[in-house]
Amino acid sequence: MMSDAVKAVILGVIEGITEFLPVSSTGHLLLAQRFFGLGEGAFWQSFIILIQLGGILAIVALYFLKLWRVALGMFSNPDDRRFVIGVLVAFLPSVVIGLIFGKYIKAVLFDPFVVCFTLIAGGAVLLWVDQLNLKPREDDATRYPLPMYLWIGIAQCVAMIPGVSRSGASIVAAMLLGADKRSAAEFSFFLAIPTMVGAFAYDFYKNREEMTVDHIGVVAIGFVVSFITAVIVVKTFLTYVTRHGFTFFAWWRVALGTVGLIALALGK
Repeated sequence: MMSDAVKAVILGVIEGITEFLPVSSTGHLLLAQRFFGLGEGAFWQSFIILIQLGGILAIVALYFLKLWRVALGMFSNPDDRRFVIGVLVAFLPSVVIGLIFGKYIKAVLFDPFVVCFTLIAGGAVLLWVDQLNLKPREDDATRYPLPMYLWIGIAQCVAMIPGVSRSGASIVAAMLLGADKRSAAEFSFFLAIPTMVGAFAYDFYKNREEMTVDHIGVVAIGFVVSFITAVIVVKTFLTYVTRHGFTFFAWWRVALGTVGLIALALGK
Protein backbone atom coordinates (compact mmCIF):
# COMPACT_ATOMS: atom_id res chain seq x y z
CA MET A 1 0.00 0.00 0.00
CA MET A 2 1.33 3.41 -0.98
CA SER A 3 1.45 6.13 1.64
CA ASP A 4 -0.55 9.29 1.02
CA ALA A 5 2.69 11.27 0.67
CA VAL A 6 3.93 8.99 -2.13
CA LYS A 7 0.57 9.23 -3.90
CA ALA A 8 0.74 13.01 -3.59
CA VAL A 9 4.20 13.09 -5.18
CA ILE A 10 3.19 10.83 -8.08
CA LEU A 11 -0.01 12.74 -8.80
CA GLY A 12 1.84 16.05 -8.44
CA VAL A 13 4.37 14.94 -11.06
CA ILE A 14 1.60 13.79 -13.43
CA GLU A 15 -0.27 17.08 -12.96
CA GLY A 16 2.84 19.21 -13.42
CA ILE A 17 3.93 17.39 -16.56
CA THR A 18 0.58 17.13 -18.30
CA GLU A 19 -1.33 20.30 -17.36
CA PHE A 20 0.31 22.56 -19.94
CA LEU A 21 1.07 19.94 -22.58
CA PRO A 22 -1.64 19.12 -25.16
CA VAL A 23 -2.08 15.62 -23.73
CA SER A 24 -4.89 16.09 -21.13
CA SER A 25 -3.94 16.18 -17.47
CA THR A 26 -7.46 15.06 -16.49
CA GLY A 27 -7.20 12.08 -18.83
CA HIS A 28 -3.84 11.01 -17.42
CA LEU A 29 -5.03 11.40 -13.84
CA LEU A 30 -8.22 9.41 -14.48
CA LEU A 31 -6.24 6.59 -16.09
CA ALA A 32 -3.76 6.63 -13.18
CA GLN A 33 -6.73 6.27 -10.86
CA ARG A 34 -8.28 3.46 -12.91
CA PHE A 35 -5.22 1.31 -13.53
CA PHE A 36 -2.97 2.06 -10.53
CA GLY A 37 -5.47 2.89 -7.80
CA LEU A 38 -4.24 6.46 -7.45
CA GLY A 39 -6.62 9.24 -6.50
CA GLU A 40 -9.58 7.10 -5.43
CA GLY A 41 -12.14 8.59 -3.06
CA ALA A 42 -13.70 12.02 -2.51
CA PHE A 43 -10.61 13.63 -1.01
CA TRP A 44 -8.34 12.56 -3.85
CA GLN A 45 -10.79 13.84 -6.43
CA SER A 46 -10.54 17.25 -4.75
CA PHE A 47 -6.77 16.85 -4.38
CA ILE A 48 -6.39 16.64 -8.16
CA ILE A 49 -8.18 19.98 -8.55
CA LEU A 50 -6.41 21.68 -5.66
CA ILE A 51 -2.85 20.91 -6.79
CA GLN A 52 -3.55 22.62 -10.12
CA LEU A 53 -2.83 25.84 -8.25
CA GLY A 54 0.81 24.77 -8.16
CA GLY A 55 0.86 24.73 -11.95
CA ILE A 56 -0.83 28.13 -12.09
CA LEU A 57 1.75 29.65 -9.76
CA ALA A 58 4.45 28.23 -12.04
CA ILE A 59 2.97 30.29 -14.90
CA VAL A 60 2.77 33.38 -12.69
CA ALA A 61 6.41 32.92 -11.65
CA LEU A 62 7.68 32.39 -15.20
CA TYR A 63 5.68 35.29 -16.67
CA PHE A 64 5.73 37.54 -13.62
CA LEU A 65 7.28 40.57 -15.32
CA LYS A 66 4.90 40.44 -18.27
CA LEU A 67 1.86 39.91 -16.06
CA TRP A 68 2.97 42.67 -13.69
CA ARG A 69 3.41 45.07 -16.62
CA VAL A 70 -0.10 44.25 -17.85
CA ALA A 71 -1.55 44.66 -14.34
CA LEU A 72 0.06 48.09 -13.97
CA GLY A 73 -0.90 49.21 -17.44
CA MET A 74 -4.46 47.94 -17.77
CA PHE A 75 -5.92 51.23 -16.47
CA SER A 76 -3.75 53.48 -18.63
CA ASN A 77 -2.60 51.40 -21.62
CA PRO A 78 -5.31 50.43 -24.14
CA ASP A 79 -3.34 47.39 -25.36
CA ASP A 80 -2.88 45.99 -21.86
CA ARG A 81 -6.54 46.66 -21.04
CA ARG A 82 -7.64 44.89 -24.22
CA PHE A 83 -5.55 41.84 -23.32
CA VAL A 84 -7.12 41.61 -19.85
CA ILE A 85 -10.56 41.91 -21.45
CA GLY A 86 -9.52 39.27 -24.01
CA VAL A 87 -8.57 36.76 -21.31
CA LEU A 88 -11.87 37.37 -19.51
CA VAL A 89 -13.80 36.99 -22.77
CA ALA A 90 -12.00 33.70 -23.44
CA PHE A 91 -12.67 32.53 -19.88
CA LEU A 92 -16.41 33.31 -19.88
CA PRO A 93 -17.65 30.45 -22.13
CA SER A 94 -16.13 27.81 -19.83
CA VAL A 95 -17.88 29.40 -16.85
CA VAL A 96 -21.26 29.30 -18.59
CA ILE A 97 -20.89 25.76 -19.93
CA GLY A 98 -19.46 24.54 -16.64
CA LEU A 99 -22.37 25.89 -14.61
CA ILE A 100 -24.95 24.45 -17.01
CA PHE A 101 -23.44 21.08 -17.90
CA GLY A 102 -20.70 20.49 -15.29
CA LYS A 103 -22.57 17.90 -13.21
CA TYR A 104 -23.75 16.02 -16.30
CA ILE A 105 -20.24 15.92 -17.77
CA LYS A 106 -18.73 14.53 -14.56
CA ALA A 107 -21.52 11.98 -14.13
CA VAL A 108 -21.51 10.65 -17.70
CA LEU A 109 -18.21 11.43 -19.43
CA PHE A 110 -15.63 10.88 -16.67
CA ASP A 111 -15.10 7.31 -17.80
CA PRO A 112 -11.87 5.52 -18.84
CA PHE A 113 -13.35 4.47 -22.21
CA VAL A 114 -14.24 8.09 -23.01
CA VAL A 115 -10.75 9.21 -21.98
CA CYS A 116 -9.04 6.66 -24.23
CA PHE A 117 -11.18 7.50 -27.26
CA THR A 118 -10.71 11.25 -26.83
CA LEU A 119 -6.96 10.83 -26.34
CA ILE A 120 -6.77 9.06 -29.71
CA ALA A 121 -9.10 11.53 -31.44
CA GLY A 122 -7.19 14.49 -30.02
CA GLY A 123 -3.93 12.98 -31.20
CA ALA A 124 -5.33 12.70 -34.72
CA VAL A 125 -6.37 16.37 -34.61
CA LEU A 126 -2.88 17.43 -33.49
CA LEU A 127 -1.31 15.41 -36.33
CA TRP A 128 -3.68 17.03 -38.82
CA VAL A 129 -2.96 20.57 -37.60
CA ASP A 130 0.77 19.93 -37.62
CA GLN A 131 0.57 18.96 -41.30
CA LEU A 132 -1.38 22.04 -42.38
CA ASN A 133 0.47 24.76 -44.24
CA LEU A 134 -0.72 27.50 -41.91
CA LYS A 135 0.37 31.09 -42.41
CA PRO A 136 0.55 32.68 -38.93
CA ARG A 137 -0.56 36.28 -38.68
CA GLU A 138 -0.29 36.69 -34.92
CA ASP A 139 2.89 36.17 -32.89
CA ASP A 140 2.01 37.96 -29.64
CA ALA A 141 -0.56 36.34 -27.36
CA THR A 142 -1.28 39.70 -25.69
CA ARG A 143 -2.28 41.34 -28.99
CA TYR A 144 -4.82 38.98 -30.53
CA PRO A 145 -8.06 40.51 -31.89
CA LEU A 146 -10.93 40.32 -29.39
CA PRO A 147 -13.07 37.94 -31.52
CA MET A 148 -10.09 35.58 -31.65
CA TYR A 149 -10.00 35.43 -27.84
CA LEU A 150 -13.70 34.55 -27.80
CA TRP A 151 -13.34 31.71 -30.31
CA ILE A 152 -10.39 30.27 -28.40
CA GLY A 153 -12.51 30.37 -25.23
CA ILE A 154 -15.36 28.57 -26.97
CA ALA A 155 -12.94 25.92 -28.22
CA GLN A 156 -11.58 25.44 -24.71
CA CYS A 157 -15.05 24.31 -23.58
CA VAL A 158 -14.60 21.09 -25.58
CA ALA A 159 -11.87 20.18 -23.08
CA MET A 160 -14.51 19.67 -20.40
CA ILE A 161 -14.70 16.21 -21.96
CA PRO A 162 -11.87 14.35 -20.18
CA GLY A 163 -9.04 13.38 -22.50
CA VAL A 164 -9.49 16.31 -24.89
CA SER A 165 -6.93 18.63 -23.17
CA ARG A 166 -7.62 22.23 -22.22
CA SER A 167 -4.26 23.42 -23.52
CA GLY A 168 -4.58 21.30 -26.66
CA ALA A 169 -8.02 22.70 -27.53
CA SER A 170 -6.96 26.31 -27.03
CA ILE A 171 -3.65 25.85 -28.90
CA VAL A 172 -5.31 24.21 -31.91
CA ALA A 173 -8.01 26.90 -32.03
CA ALA A 174 -5.44 29.70 -31.80
CA MET A 175 -3.34 28.21 -34.60
CA LEU A 176 -6.34 27.73 -36.89
CA LEU A 177 -7.27 31.36 -36.21
CA GLY A 178 -3.83 32.60 -37.26
CA ALA A 179 -1.50 32.34 -34.26
CA ASP A 180 1.98 30.89 -34.46
CA LYS A 181 2.83 27.87 -32.30
CA ARG A 182 4.68 29.73 -29.58
CA SER A 183 2.10 32.45 -28.97
CA ALA A 184 -0.73 29.88 -29.16
CA ALA A 185 0.97 27.88 -26.40
CA GLU A 186 1.61 31.03 -24.35
CA PHE A 187 -2.00 32.12 -24.53
CA SER A 188 -3.10 28.68 -23.35
CA PHE A 189 -0.92 29.33 -20.29
CA PHE A 190 -2.48 32.76 -19.65
CA LEU A 191 -6.00 31.43 -20.14
CA ALA A 192 -5.28 28.67 -17.63
CA ILE A 193 -4.86 31.22 -14.84
CA PRO A 194 -8.51 32.31 -14.40
CA THR A 195 -9.83 28.91 -15.52
CA MET A 196 -7.90 26.89 -12.98
CA VAL A 197 -8.03 29.46 -10.17
CA GLY A 198 -11.81 29.40 -10.53
CA ALA A 199 -11.88 25.59 -10.38
CA PHE A 200 -9.56 25.64 -7.35
CA ALA A 201 -11.62 28.19 -5.44
CA TYR A 202 -14.91 26.41 -6.16
CA ASP A 203 -13.62 22.97 -5.20
CA PHE A 204 -11.84 24.20 -2.08
CA TYR A 205 -14.99 25.95 -0.86
CA LYS A 206 -17.19 22.95 -1.66
CA ASN A 207 -14.92 20.51 0.19
CA ARG A 208 -13.55 22.79 2.91
CA GLU A 209 -14.91 20.57 5.68
CA GLU A 210 -12.78 17.64 4.45
CA MET A 211 -9.55 19.65 4.71
CA THR A 212 -8.12 18.24 7.94
CA VAL A 213 -4.56 19.00 9.06
CA ASP A 214 -3.38 15.71 7.52
CA HIS A 215 -5.14 16.47 4.25
CA ILE A 216 -3.64 19.96 4.08
CA GLY A 217 -0.17 18.44 4.44
CA VAL A 218 -0.79 16.00 1.60
CA VAL A 219 -2.15 18.79 -0.62
CA ALA A 220 0.93 20.90 0.18
CA ILE A 221 3.21 18.07 -1.03
CA GLY A 222 1.30 17.72 -4.29
CA PHE A 223 1.22 21.49 -4.71
CA VAL A 224 5.00 21.89 -4.38
CA VAL A 225 5.73 18.93 -6.67
CA SER A 226 3.32 20.16 -9.36
CA PHE A 227 4.82 23.67 -9.15
CA ILE A 228 8.40 22.49 -9.64
CA THR A 229 7.47 20.05 -12.40
CA ALA A 230 5.35 22.62 -14.25
CA VAL A 231 8.17 25.20 -14.22
CA ILE A 232 10.50 22.72 -15.89
CA VAL A 233 7.90 21.53 -18.40
CA VAL A 234 6.69 24.99 -19.50
CA LYS A 235 10.21 26.28 -20.11
CA THR A 236 11.06 23.19 -22.16
CA PHE A 237 7.74 22.95 -23.99
CA LEU A 238 7.85 26.38 -25.65
CA THR A 239 11.29 25.77 -27.12
CA TYR A 240 10.36 22.27 -28.25
CA VAL A 241 7.09 23.09 -30.04
CA THR A 242 8.62 26.11 -31.77
CA ARG A 243 11.21 23.81 -33.37
CA HIS A 244 9.41 20.49 -33.69
CA GLY A 245 5.65 21.04 -33.52
CA PHE A 246 3.17 18.70 -31.81
CA THR A 247 3.86 15.35 -33.51
CA PHE A 248 5.45 13.74 -30.43
CA PHE A 249 2.51 14.71 -28.22
CA ALA A 250 0.03 13.52 -30.84
CA TRP A 251 1.58 10.06 -31.03
CA TRP A 252 1.87 9.89 -27.24
CA ARG A 253 -1.88 10.47 -27.02
CA VAL A 254 -2.62 7.82 -29.63
CA ALA A 255 -0.31 5.28 -27.97
CA LEU A 256 -1.67 5.89 -24.47
CA GLY A 257 -5.29 5.79 -25.64
CA THR A 258 -4.70 2.56 -27.56
CA VAL A 259 -2.94 0.85 -24.64
CA GLY A 260 -5.74 2.00 -22.36
CA LEU A 261 -8.44 0.56 -24.61
CA ILE A 262 -6.60 -2.78 -24.85
CA ALA A 263 -6.25 -2.92 -21.05
CA LEU A 264 -9.94 -2.10 -20.59
CA ALA A 265 -10.92 -4.77 -23.15
CA LEU A 266 -8.85 -7.31 -21.21
CA GLY A 267 -10.65 -6.33 -18.02
CA LYS A 268 -7.67 -4.72 -16.34
